[in-house]
Amino acid sequence: MPYETIGGAHELASRLSHSMAAVKAIADQRTFHVPAETIHDPDAIRKRIRQRSDLGVSSSQERLLSALAIDGSYVVEQVRDGLPSVMYGFAQAAAAFLDLNVLESQRAEQFVDPYQIERAVNTALVTLDLPVAGAYTRPGVDIATSWREAINALFRQKKIDVNRLDQPLLDLLFMLHGVPGTPAATVPVNCPTPNCSKDVPVPPAGLICDACGIDLFPTDVLRIHEEVGEEGSNQSALGRLMSVVELLVLVGLTTLLWEQSRQKALPTTLFIVDGPLAVFGTPAKLRGRALEYFQNMGSSAPGRAPYICGIEKSGALVDYARQLARHDILQPGELLVCDEEIIARVVNANNARAYGKETYWGRKFVYRAPDGRVVVPTVPPPTGAPYDASGGQADPASYPTLSAILDVIDRTGSSMYVDGIIPVAAAHGKAAFPIGVGTDVLRLVATKRLGLDSPAGEPGQARPTP
Repeated sequence: MPYETIGGAHELASRLSHSMAAVKAIADQRTFHVPAETIHDPDAIRKRIRQRSDLGVSSSQERLLSALAIDGSYVVEQVRDGLPSVMYGFAQAAAAFLDLNVLESQRAEQFVDPYQIERAVNTALVTLDLPVAGAYTRPGVDIATSWREAINALFRQKKIDVNRLDQPLLDLLFMLHGVPGTPAATVPVNCPTPNCSKDVPVPPAGLICDACGIDLFPTDVLRIHEEVGEEGSNQSALGRLMSVVELLVLVGLTTLLWEQSRQKALPTTLFIVDGPLAVFGTPAKLRGRALEYFQNMGSSAPGRAPYICGIEKSGALVDYARQLARHDILQPGELLVCDEEIIARVVNANNARAYGKETYWGRKFVYRAPDGRVVVPTVPPPTGAPYDASGGQADPASYPTLSAILDVIDRTGSSMYVDGIIPVAAAHGKAAFPIGVGTDVLRLVATKRLGLDSPAGEPGQARPTP
């Protein structure tokens, strides 16, 4: 390469710099099916496209005045030189509140006032950290027990502290298993001991399994410990934990407005989750809890509140949606109804009718905003399931909040990201871990948490997390 190093030699090409080109070259020589790559039978797709105007325009009473977006991120770092198997994980979820009136007022100005934009956005953050591999909460436990103990401790210690909401994650977990205003007294836990697997209702304080004698924690209901292993980084399990925390933040903030400002703030606020309204992996049973909880909230809230949606930035349907826009099949101001036929085209599923019934608590749509942005919102229905074995509810008429949600998407376009919206961009900016210096700082924090910075500690031996 033509670049010279400080020593005067020419820069050598990294082996990794050629890996992407090599993989793409090999892939180009293989034959495989990519559903989102080609568009078949565009006329059949157009039959499922609705005009934005057909959904109705939000009235002045329903037009939303604020948006509250929730986003999360996680990272796993090696924290012991010479011991690459010692991994420590960090996860965090952020909420960003945006005053849409201030945003609208700035559109009318010749120059945007950054101070006014700063005033329009308020953020809050909850962070978690725990040893994820090669390190444990205490001696004599396996990695699954270490994760169980760490999650139990974190859910008791970590609080969502914003405005008048000051509740630990554990309280929000019991809230999700109950109904608004009445948290559940117990959560259903499947005993993690092999050959026991007894279903036990566990209270907030936890209890001892009367069949095998081990300590059961209420956070065992998440079953995240089932995904961890002694080898590897366990990043997937940490991602599951982050998604659960995002859901609990949503539960806490919507319930706060339901309790404190049910007539004023709740009916005028859109709650946005970065990603689909879904729960994947071992905590997937929370999907049904979330749907039931927010439908119960809607039955006691004014109008059509709460307004909730998820926004997907990646995935097969996002790729497919951009292809539709690229071929001008989906025009600005149009909505694609993702029924069984569209799902079968996108995911290549054997049973497209039952798609999403075990994971999604909202229904996906594809929308192209008037400015050309392509957005995939996920919206929960006020009654019934969005997906089920019979195909679920695909008709936009089953989602009365959809029109107001699309109105906010129209009003909050962002050029910071491809097809972005400002509330999600603000939450992402708060939740994202910085590259470089940021990860170095996290590594130092993890080293101190594990007691690996002390010469008195034996190499590779972790101390209990405080």
